[in-house]
Amino acid sequence: MINENDILDMTCLTRAEIAAIAEHEHIDDVTAAEMGEYMMHIHHGPQRVQMMICEDIQAALRADDLPHARALYKTLKEFLAAHPEALRGNI
Repeated sequence: MINENDILDMTCLTRAEIAAIAEHEHIDDVTAAEMGEYMMHIHHGPQRVQMMICEDIQAALRADDLPHARALYKTLKEFLAAHPEALRGNI
């Protein structure tokens, strides 16, 4: 039987990237994993994931939550290293 961990591990995204999508969209991690996996395979999807993480960073900074902003920035750097296609093109 497939459990939540299996679903999260079947995506091309890390747990931190899934958590950032979940935070941005106000959804649970499994739904965020499904959404993120879908987005990574559509036109401009990787750029949209990048924008979500950037918007989460901005929200953390506005809330004066510097530790969370730093963690999200680390997630963004790792996302861009793993998915350079997120840097290409405009939305």
